[in-house]
Amino acid sequence: MNKSCLKYYCIASLLIISCVIASFAPAPWEPNSWIRINILGYQPDGTKTAIWCGKQDQVVTSFYVIDVATGATALKGNTGPAAGAYGPFAQTYRLNFSRLKKPGRYIIRAGDAISPEFTIGEDVYKGAADFCLRYMRQQRSGFNPFLKDSCHTHDGYTMYGPMPDSTHIDASGGWHDASDYLQYVTTSANATWHLLAAYRDFPNVFGDEHLANGLEGKNNRADVLDEAKWGLDWLLKMHPREDWMFNQLGDDRDHAGMRIPKEDSFYGKGYERPVYFATGQPQGLLKYKNRATGVASTAGKFASTFALGYQTITLEDTAYRIKLYQRAQSAYRLGVQKPGVCQTAPGRSPYFYEEDNWTDDMELAAASLGYMQQASSGSSDPSTIKEALQYARVEKLTPWLGGDTARHYQWYPFINLGHYELAKQLEGRQKRELIEYYKQGIEKVWQKASTNAFYRGIPFIWCSNNLTTSFAIQCYWYRELTGDTKYLELEQANFDWLFGCNPWGTSMVFGLPSWGDTPADPHSAFTHLKQYPIDGGLVDGPVYGNIYKNLIGITLNAPDEYAAFQSSLVVYHDDYGDYSTNEPTMDGTASLIYLLAAKEQNRKASANEGAKPGKKKVKPNVYSGPNKGSGSAISALQQQVVPQNKAITRGDINKKQIALVFTGDEFGDGGNTIAHTLQREGIKASFFLTGRFYREPAFKDAITQLRKDGHYFGAHSDQHLLYCDWKRRDSLLVTRQQFDADLRNNYAAMNNFGISEAEAPYFLPPYEWYNDSIVSWSKQQGFQLINYTPGTISHADYTTPDLKNYRSSDAILQSIYSFGQQSPAAFNGFILLLHIGTAPQRTDKLYNRLGELIRYLKGAGYEIVRIDQLLAPR
Repeated sequence: MNKSCLKYYCIASLLIISCVIASFAPAPWEPNSWIRINILGYQPDGTKTAIWCGKQDQVVTSFYVIDVATGATALKGNTGPAAGAYGPFAQTYRLNFSRLKKPGRYIIRAGDAISPEFTIGEDVYKGAADFCLRYMRQQRSGFNPFLKDSCHTHDGYTMYGPMPDSTHIDASGGWHDASDYLQYVTTSANATWHLLAAYRDFPNVFGDEHLANGLEGKNNRADVLDEAKWGLDWLLKMHPREDWMFNQLGDDRDHAGMRIPKEDSFYGKGYERPVYFATGQPQGLLKYKNRATGVASTAGKFASTFALGYQTITLEDTAYRIKLYQRAQSAYRLGVQKPGVCQTAPGRSPYFYEEDNWTDDMELAAASLGYMQQASSGSSDPSTIKEALQYARVEKLTPWLGGDTARHYQWYPFINLGHYELAKQLEGRQKRELIEYYKQGIEKVWQKASTNAFYRGIPFIWCSNNLTTSFAIQCYWYRELTGDTKYLELEQANFDWLFGCNPWGTSMVFGLPSWGDTPADPHSAFTHLKQYPIDGGLVDGPVYGNIYKNLIGITLNAPDEYAAFQSSLVVYHDDYGDYSTNEPTMDGTASLIYLLAAKEQNRKASANEGAKPGKKKVKPNVYSGPNKGSGSAISALQQQVVPQNKAITRGDINKKQIALVFTGDEFGDGGNTIAHTLQREGIKASFFLTGRFYREPAFKDAITQLRKDGHYFGAHSDQHLLYCDWKRRDSLLVTRQQFDADLRNNYAAMNNFGISEAEAPYFLPPYEWYNDSIVSWSKQQGFQLINYTPGTISHADYTTPDLKNYRSSDAILQSIYSFGQQSPAAFNGFILLLHIGTAPQRTDKLYNRLGELIRYLKGAGYEIVRIDQLLAPR
């Protein structure tokens, strides 16, 4: 929707709204106050905050959320204390309406201001990540599927390399960097990594509507992987030999004029563009030079991206995967050999990517090599992980966090990606150390953000939207690693900022959402020359007023529709002439694709959403499974708390209750010991056993005794089937018919002990491994899938000393005790999984220490209950 149409739409909407809210005394329209919202919408169980902003110091004490369909007040809330002046506003208030969870269309009224309409719904972010892939495809160099034509096919000629200058090398492909057409490994590798990570972490978010070349069609591979491979293919060309590494294609001579991408002929060698060899020394062919000191910043990005590509992209072309494996290792070696930063090369202008950090890239590289080695051989090299940790300790906090300014791309890629990738491979003190680095960085931003209504702690430098996106990801990763929702509202505020909860009330993503105020006149040749939509492109974002005033060559080409919202603090212009705030970037868009995928595959972080930073809460109902959407359960009451296509992994976080759950298949040697301990301690537990366990004569007495003692019994599949592939979780290994027959046989075996389906509605999957299809099939049979609560390694009590993942009982108990120390409510609603028996090779039986564990939980104030009591509707 263009801006002129949008203005008429808003006028019409206000007329409709005035009818809807007729029950209120109508106030005259005052253009001095506004309510800013996330125009993309809010999820029912998520944090929901709007911002009231006024040009006068007005007192606002309450607000109303109104159902557009009925005109009824859905929620009345108190604004809380005034948040003070910010930017162009004399006064601001935060309007938190997280208590409203009912899906629908709403508006907010506070004082004289009325918000635009917005949606609360489970699917408000559905398809958003795929939408932003449109921009990535449009940025392709070589064959461009949007234009259905090719460009830059003659690239390129080498400079600074060991070969003679102007030697031809094949460097065609990849993505244009922003709305200009030069290309950098720095941003392309970061973008490729985020696309690969988005698929790895959220595979079911993405569709398959395009071929590998970007044209419409299906090729049985997610579109995000097609796009990631496009990036990988070009990166392999830029690291063609183990001792050759190129860093850049083209330079700022590209800025000679706006044009639709084609075969450029102004670099002095026909249609070829210069390809800069990574020397580790300052470079610049014209007036200006960079301050390069090494190659590690680029080498690390190569290595981590190739390693993640090796793990993530499954191809029949074995040679391709081997090449990724080899280039990951060779790139890492080059980074070790030449530490330092490999900045991009300027030319006629002084602007370049002034990256001044590199140990973060090498940390990510080493951590990624660890994963790659694990995927290849089943174990990682301890020395590689040790090196990663050493790099981590050099840059503990990304330097811009909490700062007021930084040079252009000085601390790139804006957050330390390596801390997350490494922390997932560590345990105990070392893992906590990395998590603490994230927390310290978030806290630095929070100290600034807590002083204003928008919770804005991000410096308004070039590409502030990229920093905002990355910081939201860091908050998300911290929450994933810890379960701590302390910073959840800060995390959401950064996401909301990108989609309209900002002083200008506009989304920062072209065309998203289609009904909202989004950039219409970006600094892009596609829109400026041809009026082509650049769907999904994230624009640079607001900059400090003093930065804007001192930039070269900025002239607004049309009246500023946001003039009322500009200030000396910060400006944003939806104008083609403002390349500092309104130019879309390829790498920022790729990062946003990861964030949007995380939001779509929401893990329902807290039943107490809306907690302000500083008030720590424990991670509640975390739903595991590859597709984290929304949904229902086995009873009408439980439909309020159990999302569709999810397993329940936690009970009520407001109750100090915990369920001990035992699973069993071929081993049951602990049955009698467990029964005796539970009886002695006077508690009830839950047992999920396979059909063959129920049928095994040797286990009959233990089952009978446990049944007599009043414990819960459930199904664990008849033959302990592996439902889906370990690496590609969305790939089923059983048919619907096989699943149904196996589960029926499991319940038939339970029937022999008088256990009916009605008294055993909960089903725990074999191997604790499943996907959304299994959840759905279970539900259709009338059963609700559950799983253990993540956070401890209690489930490792089956491991034997010959296994690489072996964990002793001491280590397991320590993980449980450490988790419990995080908070007095750490185990509220927790499902703690153990095994009723283990292989004979494991002589260190955890069930022999069950009494010790129970007494610890009791001493911490927890009531130990059956699973059906823990998950009872509330």
